[in-house]
Amino acid sequence: MAVENKRIWVDYTVFGLSIFLAFCLLFESYIELPNLVAWIGRWHPLVLHFPIVLLLVAIFLGFRGKDIPNNLLVVATIGTLVTAISGFFLGSENTPKGDLLFWHEWLGSTLALAVVLWYWLDGMQLGKKVYSKALQILIIGLVGFTGHYGGMVTHGEDFLALPTEKRQNKIPENPLIYQDVVGRILENNCMSCHNPNKQKGELLMTNLKELLRGGEVGNTVIPGDAEQSEIIKRLHLPKEDEEHMPPDGKKPLNDLEIQILERWIDLGASDTMRLDHLEDTEPLVNLVRGLMEPDPMENWAKLPKVADSTLQNLSTDYITINRVASNSHALSVNVFLSPKFDSLVITNLQQLAKNIVELDMSGLPIGQQEMNMVSSCSNLEWLEIDGTPVTDTQVEVLRNLRSIRLLKIYDTKIGDKSIPVFKDLQSLKSLYLWKTDISEAALESLRLSRPSLLINSGIDNEIKTFFVETDSITNNK
Repeated sequence: MAVENKRIWVDYTVFGLSIFLAFCLLFESYIELPNLVAWIGRWHPLVLHFPIVLLLVAIFLGFRGKDIPNNLLVVATIGTLVTAISGFFLGSENTPKGDLLFWHEWLGSTLALAVVLWYWLDGMQLGKKVYSKALQILIIGLVGFTGHYGGMVTHGEDFLALPTEKRQNKIPENPLIYQDVVGRILENNCMSCHNPNKQKGELLMTNLKELLRGGEVGNTVIPGDAEQSEIIKRLHLPKEDEEHMPPDGKKPLNDLEIQILERWIDLGASDTMRLDHLEDTEPLVNLVRGLMEPDPMENWAKLPKVADSTLQNLSTDYITINRVASNSHALSVNVFLSPKFDSLVITNLQQLAKNIVELDMSGLPIGQQEMNMVSSCSNLEWLEIDGTPVTDTQVEVLRNLRSIRLLKIYDTKIGDKSIPVFKDLQSLKSLYLWKTDISEAALESLRLSRPSLLINSGIDNEIKTFFVETDSITNNK
């Protein structure tokens, strides 16, 4: 008798929850949830995994021809209904609902009602019939599709897409600030919560028009006033604050990204402004260029491994080899002039060629052998060969350095024939050239062809003459 009463109450519970779920779906547009009820919906991500596991266990037992414990199916059924209802509560916070959320909600509800049907069939001793097995296969499919759409709602439509090259790796040389820079920042950090399928706080960030329209607060972005813009205020809130953006558990913006957003807003939040529209003195220029620079740690992670013992064996009193960062295989090498210089000191570094990212050979009597070793350092970013006897012929081998960013080659005998090499080094950002045989005409040609290259050719002759003539110490000698 007690067992029968228990079964009746379970049936009533399943029936009542099923009717309530159907009511919520049919009259969704008329329902306005109290705050406490809406809060219950936030438990949806916490409870959804439990009934899914129970369902899959029950189905597995059924297909193995074993009896499914009644309590297992009861808990799985009620758990699935509670999950679907809490999901409805959570989804009610997003208005209007996007297609992904709509399908996730209806697939989840269909799953719950399919489980209820299985529960009733099992209660009538029909659980081992062919149509009951077909229903279980349908339930497996619904679990998969519901989870897939839920993943896309939470993580974006490309949640299970095959890996592709992301937009952040393709910032053009002269980017549109909003489209190529600001949009990139928002897409990577904000749009998972502010898109048509998950419009948190009624705020969309998918385009500038929606961003300027704002959400519940309204002043998300105030062109010309970053300080009063709600997006900036929330970015600067303490992480433990509920209003902090992005919320806890999401990838936070770094200081560089926040400064770019602030400066873009202060400059009017334009969607037509390009990098070359700005003066070189404008702070946003350097901020954007900093974002365009690849993260060296990501590049260095691909370098071959090198043991500490190898570094110790190659190091001497006149050559120091250090890791650029702890646990990194990127190496910085400094070679000093010894009383009896031997080119083997440098050519023996060949075994580390792919790991050397910084190399200083200033003042050494290097020749073609040493320069050939340098040319094999395919990941070299920083090279100092100032005060050496290198010539235009030896500079030719530097064409192989596709990652070089800084080159110090001043106080050498190189001339105009080296200019084509410097033009060809597209990654080169800084070049130090004073006290060479390069003509002013050749330097001007280099400046015109590579306007973004910082060329330090020493103090201007007119300025130097002025200082010499006005130097009281010099004139009083």
